[in-house]
Amino acid sequence: MLRTRTGRFPIGLRRSFPEWHKDLGALIEWMKKNDLGVLDLGSDADTTAKQVIGAGLRIGSVDLPGWQALLSKDKGKRRNAVARASAYIQACRKAAGGPLNFFTVMLPEDRGLPRTENFGYMVESFSALTPVLEEHDSAIVIEGWPGPGALCCTPETYRAFFEKCPSRAMGVNFDPSHLIRMGIDPLRFLREFGDRVYHVHGKDTELLSDELYDFGNTQAATFAGGIPFGGTYWRYTIPGHGVMRWGEGFKTLKTLGYEGCVSIELEDANFFSGDDVTKAGILYGAHYLEGC
Repeated sequence: MLRTRTGRFPIGLRRSFPEWHKDLGALIEWMKKNDLGVLDLGSDADTTAKQVIGAGLRIGSVDLPGWQALLSKDKGKRRNAVARASAYIQACRKAAGGPLNFFTVMLPEDRGLPRTENFGYMVESFSALTPVLEEHDSAIVIEGWPGPGALCCTPETYRAFFEKCPSRAMGVNFDPSHLIRMGIDPLRFLREFGDRVYHVHGKDTELLSDELYDFGNTQAATFAGGIPFGGTYWRYTIPGHGVMRWGEGFKTLKTLGYEGCVSIELEDANFFSGDDVTKAGILYGAHYLEGC
């Protein structure tokens, strides 16, 4: 199994939108052929986890259902979303036969509401989920994708959330690509929140100096088109094609006792021109991390 040089963390991938990911059996077979030992699943893990575990792979994370409903203004919607998520956590735990990381992004249902109001709905819902997570020795891993109205993207909101929801069942999915595009030092982030990191995404960001000069980092471009999987002056890349210092990150995680894995999340426009190219992108990223 491929592992990072520093920390010996197992390397795998996040199952996502490439067409060849849809056939789970074939995906598992390809992963095993290429020594990838970890697979992140979507919101179907209650029915797919057993197949993954049975094939000898490790599950890095599974998607928690009802992201936006958990941050709804409607109390009934929040209550129903908590009940659905609780049942899903229990079903996945039973299917996997062990503890799991439940992946989420803190996206509010109504991004037009004051951020502090949506923050309160988030705290209420995830506080309600804490008992079932603790009972099943599982955890939430929050990815800081700075989508429309999203919370828990920056140190400010992660810090505030962990103050309100101090349970160790609340954790971080460390994806440096999002921090880098926001101008947040990912290594400093690890020094502050590394003991809450339970899962890592192998994804990086390239910063484009000429485009930053042309467009700046505040206004939208007037004439230029966007970059797939990117903005005007940045783009997501596979590990090794961006600016993240992966070896330093793994060293910090090892020091903090991290026992998780690293899953390649392929969102690099340079590797989306066919199945063979997406497969190559995953393997290039994985082998780069193997040397870090």
